[in-house]
Amino acid sequence: MANLATSLHRGPLTFMGAPHSLDLSDAKAAVLGVPFDCGIHPFRIGSRQGPQSIREQSMLVRPYHSELADFNPLTRLGLVDCGDVELVPSRMEAAFERIEAAARLIHEASAIPVTMGGDGSVSLPLLRAAARRYPGLVALHLDAHTDAYEYDPAEKYNAATQFTHAAEEQLVLTSLSYHVGVRGPTYMAGVYERTRALGYNIVTMRELMQRGFEDVLGELRERLRDRPVYLCIDMDVFDPSCAPGVCTPAWGGLSAREGLELLRGLGGLDIVAIDVNTVSPPHDVNGMAAFLCAYVIYEGLLLLCRKLGRG
Repeated sequence: MANLATSLHRGPLTFMGAPHSLDLSDAKAAVLGVPFDCGIHPFRIGSRQGPQSIREQSMLVRPYHSELADFNPLTRLGLVDCGDVELVPSRMEAAFERIEAAARLIHEASAIPVTMGGDGSVSLPLLRAAARRYPGLVALHLDAHTDAYEYDPAEKYNAATQFTHAAEEQLVLTSLSYHVGVRGPTYMAGVYERTRALGYNIVTMRELMQRGFEDVLGELRERLRDRPVYLCIDMDVFDPSCAPGVCTPAWGGLSAREGLELLRGLGGLDIVAIDVNTVSPPHDVNGMAAFLCAYVIYEGLLLLCRKLGRG
């Protein structure tokens, strides 16, 4: 009877049904939810709810891809879902300490963290954790915005300055780090110039489309070869037509097909962390952004299989 009772119950909702566990002894990768936003966006607060929505929509993602990967990446990686970091949104410094500590536990277990935000600010503590583990870390940031803006010292942290802090704290080699897909208007002048002054490389969306994916991917593979890569994907790199529920939508972004092909072209890079963020469920339409985000993470898992020779 005890066995029958056990079979009648389901555990917590997890990414694609992966086991919920904090035991990383057999895991090569681990999902970690980061339900945090700064709470200061003028009109789009809600990405703190992102991890839950991504997990819900991940039930639509099937594990076998007959054309690209006719195997289950979850089992190949021993993937576990560690649940969410326990946080209080808007309490930035306290939250950042907890986010960094949770990510460090995954790195220290020799697993690769696959994190789901939350707004873009969560990338800073996640970068801090990765930089401790991997000297010479480089960032590959797919986003409509550089998130390397100036900041007021009295209000040091927000969701547009994480890569400014990463440069100032020397968490990444900026000369080999890239912001790809940036586009659209901003609230201030000189954003790209400031980003380049910090040492970063920029490939705007216009340049990406004019040069073509293969040319840009060739540059990335050549320059980032043998470097530990922190892969950060802000879902607003996609056009709002396919990812409406994001913090800061910008027209003229990647289609779903273009974005997935771009990701697939990153095979061969030494990806040591995957950070996907800014899904905002209150602004989503039928879970479109969350569903696409779940599929982006699935593609990221395939990249990790290739990196680890488990593809």
